[in-house]
Amino acid sequence: MKNETGKKIPQCVGIIMDGNRRWAKEKGLPSLEGHKKGLGNFDEIAKQVRDAGVKHLAVYMLSTENWKRSEVEVSYLMKLFQTAIDDAFKRLQQEGTRLHFVGDLSRFPEAIQKNLERLEEETKDNDDFHVWVCASYGGRLEIVESVKKLVHQGSEITEESLRASMWSAEMPDPDVVIRTGGDQRLSNFLIWQSAYTELFFTDTYWPAFTGEELRGILDEYATRERRYGK
Repeated sequence: MKNETGKKIPQCVGIIMDGNRRWAKEKGLPSLEGHKKGLGNFDEIAKQVRDAGVKHLAVYMLSTENWKRSEVEVSYLMKLFQTAIDDAFKRLQQEGTRLHFVGDLSRFPEAIQKNLERLEEETKDNDDFHVWVCASYGGRLEIVESVKKLVHQGSEITEESLRASMWSAEMPDPDVVIRTGGDQRLSNFLIWQSAYTELFFTDTYWPAFTGEELRGILDEYATRERRYGK
């Protein structure tokens, strides 16, 4: 995909928003403050991605593994997710964004589940910008659940049918995945969809990740040649 100047831009960008707790530790703050700061940065970076001309943004907001953290931290993450519904997601809705929630949403409290369903329904006619929130998400589980669905239907299992029955079936495969926080792995994020994705890793913790760094990554992406294994 190219913009009006002919510059290549990705159709879909994925972001693994990592480093909230380590950012807080370096600042001498409780780890929960890192999550709060990270949520605020999600709001800002989503705007920057949209302004860059990207149509789809997928963010790794809560993994299936996150449920294994302490009861105190999980409780705080649920409160923070509700804050995202009330603030960040609401602002995106007001700006004409379509919201999608991808993952095992049945693990959320019923009130949050209903709010996510409402946001998806209320934004379903928006098409300028799509945000795919991967929450209670794991790439392996997504594949397993897709296979189980096809088996239950008695359908043939092919690459095409498997992809079409995934939670993220309507989402384009990401052209770019950015991981903040220094680690160089996907950590179960969109592992099927990222087979030919351009990967970018930065040592910057998520709360400190800026629009300037994002634009630098998109500029580098524009210079890369994607051969899809050919």
